Amino acid sequence: MPGSPDSSTKTMGALTVGGLVVVTAYTVALGSNGWLWFGWVVLGLITLGMVATRSA
Repeated sequence: MPGSPDSSTKTMGALTVGGLVVVTAYTVALGSNGWLWFGWVVLGLITLGMVATRSA
């Protein structure tokens, strides 16, 4: 069905949100780490790319 995410896109979305929680908790507890934030941004962009290709 067009526009509805499949299981892999849902999984990537959950990993992206979970990654944001982990990176934020790490930043609060131990201080900022640029590589973690960079990794999360890359993961988010990949997830957005998957959503865009599924809805096209």
